[in-house]
Amino acid sequence: MGSNNSIFLEILEWFDESGQELVHRLPEKGSGEIKYGAQLTIRESQAGVFFYKGKAVGAFGPGRHTLKTANIPLLTKVASLPWGMSSPLRAEIYFVNLKIFTNLKWGTRDPVAFKDSELGLIRLRAFGLFNLQVVQPVLFINRLVGTQGMYTTAEIEEYLNRVIVSRFNDYMGETIDSILNLPAKYDELSAGLVNRLQEDFSHFGISLTHIYINAITPPPEVQQAIDDRSRLGVFKDMDKLMQLKAAMAMEKASESDGGAGLGMGTGLGLMMPAMFAQYFAGAGISSQSAETPPTLSCPECQQGIPKDSKFCPQCGHQLLVFNQCTNCGKNLTPNAKFCSRCGQSAGEKPQPKLCPKCGSENLPDSRFCANCGEKY
Repeated sequence: MGSNNSIFLEILEWFDESGQELVHRLPEKGSGEIKYGAQLTIRESQAGVFFYKGKAVGAFGPGRHTLKTANIPLLTKVASLPWGMSSPLRAEIYFVNLKIFTNLKWGTRDPVAFKDSELGLIRLRAFGLFNLQVVQPVLFINRLVGTQGMYTTAEIEEYLNRVIVSRFNDYMGETIDSILNLPAKYDELSAGLVNRLQEDFSHFGISLTHIYINAITPPPEVQQAIDDRSRLGVFKDMDKLMQLKAAMAMEKASESDGGAGLGMGTGLGLMMPAMFAQYFAGAGISSQSAETPPTLSCPECQQGIPKDSKFCPQCGHQLLVFNQCTNCGKNLTPNAKFCSRCGQSAGEKPQPKLCPKCGSENLPDSRFCANCGEKY
């Protein structure tokens, strides 16, 4: 801070201890008596502007400067006064901080109206961060500091926030048709908004180095509608969704049956593979059963089992007994003579393999008896 005795300002310098001060004025109020030959120290990332009667009469870069007529011609006239070379000059000096100020906040105070192409008229809130730098000190002092008395980032932040929000509303309305497309366009919006705001900021001698959009949020009820829509998008065909839910309910019922007798759970368990095959076939997923010969699966452990088994040879689960078509594998009623699907005669069966122990019929390629477990 510059020292000031009762008469003259002889040493002029400024330290930004807060890190948030854009401009510092010496003296802070009114005008000071700056002595001819006073020492002015300007540090790196600073600029000094000398004002006399409200007008800038000299600008200084980093370094140590002696205030004489060589750099302030106005002092020649002052020096001709009766005071001689010790004559004071009533003026003031502005120290301008030229560093980049980061993490300044912007955001909407109240929700702003936005006409969404899919959701209709909705209200949005937006917020983010921006960085700025003073690039034209004299212009900055004349147009913003001198007229509005803004010296710190806290004072200028609120004013620039209103400028950013105003341009953001216009720019978003011109470039975005629906907020459903927003997540992928934050970077594009930020870059376009910087270009749109550069003219506004340059009017005050400021450069907008970066602007970031952290979030654009609709009201809770609109957000709920978006969430519901995204869930529906997972299942575009609601019929398939209902089939899947029904199949899952049947599977749960079959598990709760516990294998005690030929209850409802067992019957539903046998129906599960066919129901899931129908669902995935409609979704364009080929079923392995369509490419391989028809076989039965145990509803308990899902292992392949012989067609005429009463119990699963892997886990012992009791099974419903059906006659099966040897051509297409469709379950037939016990007295059926022909298959209702392909017309194959139900009597045309391959020669079964008889168990040497209990005499039960098994599939020709069986290695164990499905009735007593004897190994061939």
